[in-house]
Amino acid sequence: MGKYEALAKAIVAQVGGKENVQSLTHCITRLRFKLKDESKAHDDVLKNMDGVVTVMKAGGQYQVVIGNHVPDVYQDVLEVSGIQAGNIKDGESEVKQKPFDVIIDIVSGCFQPFLGALCAAGMIKGINALLIFFKLYTATSGTYITLNAIGDAIFYFLPIFVALTASRKFKLPEFTGLALGAALVYPSIQQSAIVAAGAKPLGSIFGVDYYTTFAGIPLIANNYTSSVIPIIFIIWLASKVQKWAKKVIPELIATFFVPMVVMLVSMPIGFLVVGPIISFLTEGLSNAFNSVYGFSPILFGALVGGLWQLLVIFGLHWALIPMVMAQLGDQGWTNILAGQFAASFAQTAVLVALLFKIYKKKDRQLIMPSIISGIAGVTEPAIYGITLPRVKPFVISCISAAVAGAYAGLMNVTMYMMGGLGIFALPTMISNGKDGTANGAIGSMVHASISAVIGMVVAFVLTMILCPKEYDEVNAEETPTSKPEVGNAQHIAAPASGEVLPLSEAGDAAFSEGLLGKGAVIVPTVGEIIAPFDGVVVTLFPTKHAIGLLSSQGAELLIHVGIDTVQLDGQFFESFVKQGEIVKQGQRLLSFDIKAIETAGFNTQIPIIVTNTQDYSQVEATTAQTINEGESFITVR
Repeated sequence: MGKYEALAKAIVAQVGGKENVQSLTHCITRLRFKLKDESKAHDDVLKNMDGVVTVMKAGGQYQVVIGNHVPDVYQDVLEVSGIQAGNIKDGESEVKQKPFDVIIDIVSGCFQPFLGALCAAGMIKGINALLIFFKLYTATSGTYITLNAIGDAIFYFLPIFVALTASRKFKLPEFTGLALGAALVYPSIQQSAIVAAGAKPLGSIFGVDYYTTFAGIPLIANNYTSSVIPIIFIIWLASKVQKWAKKVIPELIATFFVPMVVMLVSMPIGFLVVGPIISFLTEGLSNAFNSVYGFSPILFGALVGGLWQLLVIFGLHWALIPMVMAQLGDQGWTNILAGQFAASFAQTAVLVALLFKIYKKKDRQLIMPSIISGIAGVTEPAIYGITLPRVKPFVISCISAAVAGAYAGLMNVTMYMMGGLGIFALPTMISNGKDGTANGAIGSMVHASISAVIGMVVAFVLTMILCPKEYDEVNAEETPTSKPEVGNAQHIAAPASGEVLPLSEAGDAAFSEGLLGKGAVIVPTVGEIIAPFDGVVVTLFPTKHAIGLLSSQGAELLIHVGIDTVQLDGQFFESFVKQGEIVKQGQRLLSFDIKAIETAGFNTQIPIIVTNTQDYSQVEATTAQTINEGESFITVR
């Protein structure tokens, strides 16, 4: 729970309780409730509450004005109340996203609640491998077995953990989701268990064997342990079945029959759809990898290195395992997995670089444990907690692993047994005397180490060059230059061109009454916002209608383009910077279509507020009636 827990509980209580909330979103300064009955909300109590600036009612919304730290208050309101983000009604969401962004948001969001446990488990696995490496005990000892169970369980039963968080995401009852996740990893469902039991194929579909049927339909088995995407798909499907079942099943028997119908419908469909898709993709990838391997070991190493982390996320890395086991069985060595060795090191190097880029306290707390587990070859905490949500660092790690994999393929790096991950995979590359490589007894281990160094160097350099710095958008006081310089005047340039109005003429009471701070208004003649000083973007709302900046001298500035333009959901706006990015005065930040916004019925005034007005003895706006961007606009002392 965040530091605004008490405030969040008070707000929920004073708007009439969770039961009175139809929807909840937020913009850059305020919580935006849609209440079932506004008369149940206590306006006067809220207005006088510490932490609340004021209460406003407009456009069918009950708006509780908070200020720049509204994202933290919003998250705490969700947690203390159990209210879902966005609109509680089916099919509506808080902010429209592109399909790819939606997928990334869902996958990474499902991991956020248990990232701490995931990091801890990864570190335990690494410690256990380290103790084995130094021969403090053997892999058959009770100590090893116990620590391995503690560290490996969360990864092996990953679908169950994801089922819980995905159920919250898709509004499916949690215990129904847990039951579905457990069914997915049930031992007799796993293909490896079926094959190990000596079952004979009943037939094949497009070259993929099946061993059993469901209601006469071939059921293609797969290995779902440690997978992510299959259970997310099944939970999403179950949430749709749940909505239908609740409509058709009488309320008197719904408590038992709704979850029964949900499980009976969604799980078999999941097996019948997910199993074949993964199996066909696995078979196709296996054939493709075989072809590439025969054509060029260098290209093969690059492909394995670059794609390995994606294959693991989708559960498709099994495409390589049959090739590995066959080569080990026939020849006593394998060079098929050499390309993926550097992937965990590339991912770890990205994290090291991000230590110089990320100043958000919550994320920094995850980076160090993720580095430790990454060295041991466990990269799930890094991927799902840090790099995948940001996309660019994840892509960099894949590119770097591809470069390293190409080197491993070129040097014919060979493994002589299946073993540990990360640094603990190196002993598997010490020759066992079989004629699988010309590298000598420890040559493969040396070249594998070089490939890891290559991957780390490329990953570190690319991350330092391509990834912007990120500061905590709420706790800006933690950035190096957040406190105003005592006794000095700072001149804030105009971020836009147009007519200047006093703040009292702003079309929104939260601005015009000076509740969020002092400033002025520009009625724009050009649809462009530039940086009014050197500083950092501490807040950029997804709808791009408002941006919060922190100057290098400590001034906190809110630039709000239009009145109630949050309702446009980003239409007619374009941003050229990202949250956390360092900007220079005059740099282009946003553009917007003035005519289109006005045609849509919105006021295009731009209130510009010094939100930390209390830190200054004077905040004075220009007396000019018109201004051009870049000219002196506000002076703070």
